Amino acid sequence: MNLQDVSLFLVITETRSLTQAAKRQGISAMAVSRRLASLEQALGTRLLQRTTRSVSLTQEGMEFIPYARALIDAETGARALFSPSTQGASGLLRITAPSGFGRRNILPLVPELLSENPELSIDLQLSEDVVDIVGRGIDVAIRIAPLKDSTLIARKITDNPRIICASPAYLTAKGKPVTVEDLTQHNCLRLSSVPQWILERAGDILRVGVEGRFSSDNVEGVREMCVLGLGIAQLTRWDVMQEIQEGTLVEIELSDARPQDLSVWAVLPTTRYLPLRVSTFIDKLKFSLT
Repeated sequence: MNLQDVSLFLVITETRSLTQAAKRQGISAMAVSRRLASLEQALGTRLLQRTTRSVSLTQEGMEFIPYARALIDAETGARALFSPSTQGASGLLRITAPSGFGRRNILPLVPELLSENPELSIDLQLSEDVVDIVGRGIDVAIRIAPLKDSTLIARKITDNPRIICASPAYLTAKGKPVTVEDLTQHNCLRLSSVPQWILERAGDILRVGVEGRFSSDNVEGVREMCVLGLGIAQLTRWDVMQEIQEGTLVEIELSDARPQDLSVWAVLPTTRYLPLRVSTFIDKLKFSLT
């Protein structure tokens, strides 16, 4: 298998065009087609469906992407190992993370990461959507979920349980809920994508329907309205840790249930080869959260 052909395959998956891939590589479209055919012959399978206007990945092509990236990253890492000019992590690090968590906990790490690793570039995508990390070429996805620990697909960064909270002013005016049933008497602020609050009782999951006059697709919106005293919110601990420490929000503990335990996870497309840029970022994030 020719690694230059593997690299060309990745360029084609990004551009979804043989013509654009040829322009990027500075070769003819005919040469791109021949080299792609050579790679497919070496693998014994078809990676792309071609038409006169575009290309699309076959199932085998989708499955080959993480291996192709691992091969190229391994080659880059091997060359860097013996290059006296290379210092630290290098290459383009692609990260996706929830917007609120990313702004508070990942963006502050970027200046130091770039300063310590002169050959590193970072593409940080902040979104509440769970994206296809293989298809989008993402190196690492930060997700906050009740995932099971697996060294094959994910690495646990830290615990991040949900908490219920409100401002001192709101609790003074409206009182503090004591039980799950009491929540129905309060203005509950929620994320648009989370119509129910998830709690745990004796090991069982409770999905509690809550009502309120404000919802948002953004953590920052819910948190800000909560600080302003508009109602009660359920967010994760790392979303509101600063406000809890400052006293602008107060954690509420119910007597008959508790919020769901979650964790911050680094989800990886493959762990067969973990580029230095990825392990460097994960270590930096983990250290900052401990």
